[in-house]
Amino acid sequence: MKKLLLMICIAAGTSVFSQDTTKVEQYCELVAQGRLFSTKVTIDINFGEERKYFSGDKRLRDEISGKVKKFNSVTDALNYMGLQGWSLVNAFPMGDASNQKVYHFYFKKLFNKEDILKEQNGE
Repeated sequence: MKKLLLMICIAAGTSVFSQDTTKVEQYCELVAQGRLFSTKVTIDINFGEERKYFSGDKRLRDEISGKVKKFNSVTDALNYMGLQGWSLVNAFPMGDASNQKVYHFYFKKLFNKEDILKEQNGE
């Protein structure tokens, strides 16, 4: 009887403290556009967050220095995304109003579902 009670307590305790380890894919878009009269590119990374015009600076920042992350080329930006664990899904060029090419790159990465829900709830 004691063994049965001990087994029930262990099983109950394990289930109470278990975490949801379900993985979900999250996507982001990297947009690369050449700068006028320059060999540099402008990189914008959209992780799907809400963006408001007057909500402050949402530019990507270096985790160590806190400075705005600048890329030397599209390849530099793609290598950065790979180092962060993102996998390329699709890439395509589009022309804008000035007939300049704008390149779109879509990436995906696996995250714990529980972590995503916490972030969405502001925890």
